[in-house]
Order: sequence, then C-alpha cells, then structure tokens
Amino acid sequence: MMLKFLRAACACTLLLIVAYTASTQPFRQLTVDDFRSTPLANRRGVIAYTNCSINFSYQASTSNNAYRLNFNVNLTMNRDRSWIDRSRITSKELLTEILKHEQGHYNIAYLEQQEVLRTVTRTRFTSNYRQEAMDIFNRIDAKYKQLNIDYDEDTQHMQNRQQQRSWDIYFNKRLEYMPPENASL
Repeated sequence: MMLKFLRAACACTLLLIVAYTASTQPFRQLTVDDFRSTPLANRRGVIAYTNCSINFSYQASTSNNAYRLNFNVNLTMNRDRSWIDRSRITSKELLTEILKHEQGHYNIAYLEQQEVLRTVTRTRFTSNYRQEAMDIFNRIDAKYKQLNIDYDEDTQHMQNRQQQRSWDIYFNKRLEYMPPENASL
C-alpha cells in the first residue's frame, strides 16, 4: 500500500516538474513562430510587438532570526500576446531585421531576469522580507522598463540601422559576459 502511494506521489511530482518546466523558457533566439497574436488595430506604425513577463515567487524559512528565501524567477515569452504584422513584410531581409529588433526586447527581459536572480541571491533578508523582495523586483523592473523605452527611442523601432547595430553589439557583449547568478553586480 505504501509503495503504491510513493509511486503515485513520485508520478505527481514528476508531472508537476514537467508542467513547471514547460511553462518557463530559458534564453533563446526568437523565431517568427513566437508571434502568434493578431496585430493591434491602432499600432501607430509599429510592425511587431514582443510581450515577455517575469514572475517571481519564493519560499521563506527562518532559523535563529535569519531569513532564507529560495526564489523562482521565471521569464516567459508570451507568444499569444506577441505579434508581427505579416502584411507589411516585403522581404525575407525585412523579416530578419524585425526579428533581430524584437530579439532585443527579449534580451532586455532576459537581462532583467538574470539581475533579479543575482540580486536576491546575494541579499540578506530581515523579517520584512516580503517588502524587501518586492522593493528589489520593482527597482530592477523599473530600470529595465526604461531600458526598453530607450531601446525603441534610440533605434526608432529599428528604423535607425546604425543605432540598431549599436544596441545589437551592446546585447551581445552583455550576454557574452553575463556574470553568474551569485556574482556581485
């Protein structure tokens, strides 16, 4: 009887792990298949939109007035909220440029996720850990929201090819020299 229960519990745990893994995505290159939503009607000349979300959760434990938090910080490319206006794609080269620009938005979300992970890993939390964790996330999120705005303004939504190349180099360097999660920022 106990053996059947253990097998069932292990099977449930395995299913939960598989479901959890399937709902999150590690860093990757975007493809046209990542853009499944319908373009918005009032898009003001924008030809594509990338929607990513970062969610975090944690489990807290305490020992001798010390608080330990184990975090899960997940980045998701929301395919059903991201779109490309395929009617405005006139060549394979244009599609490549659009995907490269949208990859930049994904890169920004990935960099944010990694900074959150590094920051919470090195933070000592107090009994006010709920507020401290939210403050960390909100501060980093605001920084990367501004980076997204700067990216689109500087590149003029990829129209400024020179600025787009500069940002591509910036992203490549940031990703190439990404510190490990437990490194100081």
